[in-house]
Parts: sequence; C-alpha cells; structure tokens
Amino acid sequence: MVFFRLVTVRALTLTTALVSATLAAAQEQAWVQIESYPSEETARSRAAAYAGEFPNVQVFSGGAWHAIVLGPYAPEEAAGALTELRRAGRVPGDAFVTDGAKFEAPDLMAAPVAPEATAEPEVVVAPTEVADETVPEARASEAALSRDDRMALQQALQWYGFYDSAIDGAFGSGTRNSMAAWQEASGFEPTGILTSHQRATLVANHAADLAEFGFETVTEPEAGIEITLPLALVAFDHYEPPFVHFGEKDGSGLRVMLISEPGGVEALAGLYDVLQTLEAVPETGPRERKEKSFRIEGVSDKVQSLAFAETRDGMVKGYLAVWTPADAAQMERILPVLQASFRAVGDKALDPGLVPMDEATRAGMLSGLELRQPRSVASGFFVDDMGHVATSLANVAGCARVTLGLETEAEVAATDDAAGLALLAARSPMAPQAVAHLASASPVAGVEVAVAGYSYGERLPAPVLTFGSLEAAEGLTGEPGFLRIVAPLMAGDMGGPVLDGAGKVLGIAVPVPEGSARLLPQGMALAADGGRLATLLQGAGIVAATPVAETAALSPDALNAAALGMTVQVACWEN
Repeated sequence: MVFFRLVTVRALTLTTALVSATLAAAQEQAWVQIESYPSEETARSRAAAYAGEFPNVQVFSGGAWHAIVLGPYAPEEAAGALTELRRAGRVPGDAFVTDGAKFEAPDLMAAPVAPEATAEPEVVVAPTEVADETVPEARASEAALSRDDRMALQQALQWYGFYDSAIDGAFGSGTRNSMAAWQEASGFEPTGILTSHQRATLVANHAADLAEFGFETVTEPEAGIEITLPLALVAFDHYEPPFVHFGEKDGSGLRVMLISEPGGVEALAGLYDVLQTLEAVPETGPRERKEKSFRIEGVSDKVQSLAFAETRDGMVKGYLAVWTPADAAQMERILPVLQASFRAVGDKALDPGLVPMDEATRAGMLSGLELRQPRSVASGFFVDDMGHVATSLANVAGCARVTLGLETEAEVAATDDAAGLALLAARSPMAPQAVAHLASASPVAGVEVAVAGYSYGERLPAPVLTFGSLEAAEGLTGEPGFLRIVAPLMAGDMGGPVLDGAGKVLGIAVPVPEGSARLLPQGMALAADGGRLATLLQGAGIVAATPVAETAALSPDALNAAALGMTVQVACWEN
C-alpha cells in the first residue's frame, strides 16, 4: 500500500491585511525601538555602542524614559526590518516597532555621539511630530475597519496576553478592556479605543512576531488535525503512528508531535499513561485528567513539555510540544497559538498501518521519544495486605525514588543494614493477590527450594521460579541469620522470596557482599533467613501473615501461582 503525504498550508493573513490598512492611515515614519533607560546619559552611552554597527541609531526622549531606536523607516518596512534584525540576533528579542507618537519635541531629540568622530558629524533631521488622534477621531477611524481588520486586532491583543475571548471582530467590553490594558502597558492613555497610530504599532509588532516564528496553519489530512505551527522552528519529519513528528529546525530545540489514533476513553487513558513514561514528559508539573480529555505539563531542569489530547467520535487526537527550559519565554508566545488553533478535522485518524512496521520497529514506535527507564529493576514480595513489601536493601540504595512495578510510588519504611534488608510502604492503596507466609521451623540442609524473582528486570513482565537446594542454614563464614543456597540466581532475583516446596517463605535473596564472591562456588547464592525478616517486620509494627503449620509439597503449578501472587517488581529511579 502506498500513501502520499498531503499537507495544506494556509498563511495567517488577517494580521498582514490590517498592517497594510492601518499603517497606511498612520504617520509616514516608524522606528525599531531596541532599548530604553531613565538616564539620558546611559541611553546615549548605549546608543554610541550601537552606532558602531548601525548607521541609523538615535536617542529620543519620551517622558521619564530615553529610547534608543533605529530608523526612521517607512511604516510598511519597519516590521520586516525588525524581523530580519531579530533573526540575525542583532537586536534584543523584546525590540518592537513604534510610531514615535510619544517622542517629545524636536529640541529634546538628539543623536548619539559616534564612537569615533573622524568624519564630519551627520546632521540628524528630527522627524516631524504627528499629533495623535483624539478619542472621537480614534472612534471614527476605527469605524472604518473591516471585520477582518477587527479580528486581526483581537488576534494581536491575544498574542500579547491581553485578550482571551473569541476572535469574532466584535468590540465588546472584553475587547475594550484588553485594549485599555495594552495601552496602559505601552505607555498610552488607557481609553479602550486605539488610535490609528496605536493600531499600527500593535499589528506591526504582531506581524514581526509572526514572521519571526513562521506561523502557518498546517492541515494533516491523514491524521485529521489542523493546527498552527511555528514552521521557522519545526519541520515535518515522519509519520510513526500514532504520531506525526515535526522535528526541530536549525537547532531551535522545539519538537511538536501531533497525536492521532482510533479509540475512545480507554485509548485516551492508555495514551495518558504512555506519555508519562517518556523522557520528554517530566514527572513534575500539573496534570488535568477528565473523562474525555487530558492535559499534562512536564517541568524539569532539562526539558519542558505540554501534552493535550481528547477523544471525540471514536478518535483520539492531540499534540505534544517539547522544548528546553532556556526557551520558556519564547514558548509563552508559541503555546497559546498551538492551543487556540488545534482542532480535529475530517472523519479519520492516523492509520496504524500507514507505515509498514515489523515487530521490532513497532516495539519502538515512540522513536525520538525515549521511554523513561529505571536505573534498575529487581524483586520484592508482599508481606501484608496493606502493600508493605520486603526487598533487598541493595535494590533501593541511592535511589531518587522507588516504585512497585513501574508506577506505584513507595518509600523505605525500615531497614536492617546488617542483613541487607529493606521494608517498603506503598504510597497508594494496593491489593496483593497473595502475601508471604513465613515458615515456622528452621530449614534443613538439602531441602529443595525455589526463588521467585524478576530475573530479567523490566524485560519480562512476570516473575520466574528458579529451583535449587539449601546447602546450609548459615552465612558465608558460618554466621547465623543467613542461608546458603545452590541456585543460578541473577541480579533481578535479588529481594525475591526463597520458598520451600509448600510455598512458605524461608528467606529473602540478597547480594553477596562485595569482596566475598570469591568465597562462593559458581551457582551458589545468599539469602537472609526468615528470622531476620520477622525481626524487621516486628520492629516496623507490621503484622505478618500467621505462620502456617507444615503442609504437603505443592504441585509445580500451585507453587508457581503462590509465587506470582506475592512477588512484585522493585524499580529504582534516578529522577
């Protein structure tokens, strides 16, 4: 089956149209303001430094502040000039276009002193000040705006965080309040009615931002998603169901994955769980999970991300954005665009068979989204119905956190350093299928034993039984409280229960102390006996299951079932 990728791109045109319309009605000059200072001396000093790079630097006084600007430009050229300067990194990221309406009288305007006065000083012609409109005049010029012009103003106000309502072109109280807030933040009188000059400044700066990020509306028909993406920062990479990958462009550090798959609330819940196992989705950060949608914010010192998904009409669709913490300020401008523009379109979700995948490829379908992996996974077993788990102390030493399985958080409740044992307490309720019953009598050398454990760590989702025999009820050098067993145990078995033929716990597998391995013949292992475990539980106030009397040996199937019910993965995480 052959598929073709069809991407429809629709440029954002409302703002561009309004830039042209309002600038044409505004004054004939504009500037790019790059810095401002309350001290004229500081402003002139900084401007002198810029003069070594730019021939058109000027310092204008504007009330209590002194602005360093580049220009003048024709109004229709100012936004483009700002975009190029930003892309080249030649001006600060918060530089903006201004119409100069607040610059003071010409006798207060001054050009900076060039760093080297080797040539005749350039005569700076002060711009002719254009009086701003009165409120009635502003209202009259506003009345001439088209609906698209009005919507573009709302878009610009929304972009800068002053407006959060519908983009409908209707100037109600919400729009008026946002206009007043923008005016006040920009140093204008907060009338709630923008003058022609103010509209020109607002939309020109918005246009410069849009050009800087390259926002364009992308429609992915295969995924059934429409969203506005910053195509100056990301570019389509590949399909890998359920993701459409847009990788970083020119080292931007931003990645966006569109999510699309068939399914309802169960698929949504599964996606919620899967995303939180990714390195790209840190475990810290707010989560909001509803019946038919979720939102995950991940925050760490290495990576930040935002995931959103919803289910509708039997399909799950959403997106995941991943960026570096250094770009947090930039993402404050980008994320609202992603959130406001995302929508499901059409009646199809991404076909799981869109890209042919063998099993190995399918197992790694989260390509580029590394799964968060524990440092190690070993074994433990339930000792009561409350979710307390006995394990080897080595399994939890030095861990930033510990989980039972890969999800249930646990904490160390008690330890026996000499025996190498630890008792864990689950932080959320658990319902074990079975709990350990400690043997009531001391084991006899030569008895057959079985050790239940996750021999292969997280690679095998169920414990296995390793059979062997008890060599002696003592440690490596004859010390009490330990068992020497003959069984080919692996690192993942450490912390697992040592069972007799009746399924009773004789002890708990522990690593051989460093430097002692040479004392053990190949195939021999060490365990702390049931007495040491009972003492640990008693000290922690844990009431273990009542020891049972001697019973007949269980069948292999029954023994395996008993072991599976009580044994649990113990995972150690670094973060």
